[in-house]
Amino acid sequence: MKHLAPFIVMIAILIAISVIIVVITNYNLKRRILNKENIDDKMYVILNNLTGFNSEMLKWGIILLFGGVGLIVLEFLPHDENTPLPYGVMTVFVALGFLTYYFVMKNQKK
Repeated sequence: MKHLAPFIVMIAILIAISVIIVVITNYNLKRRILNKENIDDKMYVILNNLTGFNSEMLKWGIILLFGGVGLIVLEFLPHDENTPLPYGVMTVFVALGFLTYYFVMKNQKK
C-alpha cells in the first residue's frame, strides 16, 4: 500500500490541474462569446453546454464522497482477505452516491 499512495496522489494532482484548466478555458470562451455584438443561436447552444459543467462536478464529488465513506466503513468491518465483502461494500456505497446525485438533480429540475 505504501507504493500505491504516491501514484494515487499524482493522479489526484493531475485531475485537479485538468479541472482547473477546463474551468479557465470555459470561462474565457463564455466571456468571448458574450463580448460579441451579434449572438446567434449556435452561440446560445455553446453557452448552455458550457454551463452544464457544474452538475458534472457535483456528480463526481458525490460519488467520490460516498466512495471515501465506503473505504472508511471497510476499515472498521472485520473481513478475511479472500472474501468479496470489500467489493460489495464499495459497490453499494458508489451506487448510493449515484442515486443521491440522481435525486438531487431530479429535485433541482422541479
